[in-house]
Amino acid sequence: MAKHSVDPGSPDDAYLGFWRERHLCTLTTVRPDGSPHVVPVGVTYDPEARLARVICDGGSAKAAHVRAAGPDGARAAVCQVDGRRWATLEGRARLSADPERIRDAERRYAERYGHAPRPNPTRVVIEISLERGLGRG
Repeated sequence: MAKHSVDPGSPDDAYLGFWRERHLCTLTTVRPDGSPHVVPVGVTYDPEARLARVICDGGSAKAAHVRAAGPDGARAAVCQVDGRRWATLEGRARLSADPERIRDAERRYAERYGHAPRPNPTRVVIEISLERGLGRG
């Protein structure tokens, strides 16, 4: 499969299948000085809701970057790589401390990664409203 653009709300089977495999991913956010901040994370992809979710500590740098962007959200991207295969999802990230949204994100994380995330009373969820997908399979 060649490099291609993907509608993140209706990915093809190969793209969605790749996102269902267990892979460590990266999250890229933007620091206040405009430089990229790239960190390893676990990501879940929900095409029906057009969301990618990343759970993290509310005091982390990634959470601070998203929080600082305000209600319009922060530009963000998540990516995973496996040899020559790769997939990227891009959009606007917003932070949620809503317990129900966090539980949903934790459940999705456990489904994808095969284990529940460690307990964290200061956990939040970064929800990226997806605008674009790219990949090569």
